[in-house]
Amino acid sequence: QVQLVESGGGLVQPGGSLRLSCVPSGFAWDDYAIAWFRQAPGKQREGVACISNSARLTRYADAVQGRFTISRDNTKNTVWLQMNSLKPEDTAVYYCAADRGAKGTCRSWAPIAYDYWGQGKQVTVSS
Repeated sequence: QVQLVESGGGLVQPGGSLRLSCVPSGFAWDDYAIAWFRQAPGKQREGVACISNSARLTRYADAVQGRFTISRDNTKNTVWLQMNSLKPEDTAVYYCAADRGAKGTCRSWAPIAYDYWGQGKQVTVSS
């Protein structure tokens, strides 16, 4: 059974930090790029960060560049999203997703390009 299980969300004050984790199982996930998306109420789902299957390539949305860091350890079956200097506009449900296209090289921010999705974790940035 294919699964991507997120953990680590919660409530944090502006300027604070959180780390999200994503644990894939049930598929050859080290062939896949893994991305984090987020969706705020009333808004479309947007790509935030992506890491290629080899971890040699990372991509970030402009809104999080310099504040968020994506990483993966294929030996530990885990992908992380370290979020620093959080802002209220970062409040959203965060999802991890897997894409095998283009040999796992973060080819697209389009959600339809991604084969597997996690259930999502709420991140709330508020004082």
